[in-house]
Amino acid sequence: MVTAVPMFYERVELYIDLAVWIFCLVLGAAALLHCLVQRADAFAAIGTMSKTVWLAMTGGGLLLTALAPQLRLGYLSIFLLISAGIFAVYLLDIRPALRDAVDGHGSW
Repeated sequence: MVTAVPMFYERVELYIDLAVWIFCLVLGAAALLHCLVQRADAFAAIGTMSKTVWLAMTGGGLLLTALAPQLRLGYLSIFLLISAGIFAVYLLDIRPALRDAVDGHGSW
């Protein structure tokens, strides 16, 4: 039987999955550490969820991402993608708003 796919595709897929998993771990760690060092009143000032909620979401997402291979969820499970979404929302939306609220300069 002739196949069009090379025999090493599983290894390539594993390396790509592993690279994405490590990237999500780093992204989660950055989001959690940034959230830890922010003031709690800054979250209320920008009109978002409280610091406790963001810590729970980023911390839980990071824990789930770190344990995904051990729980046999796979490197690219739906839980990892949801966690990556939480990290991205925090780093791309909440973090800049917090920075503007804390330093007082605003976006202009």
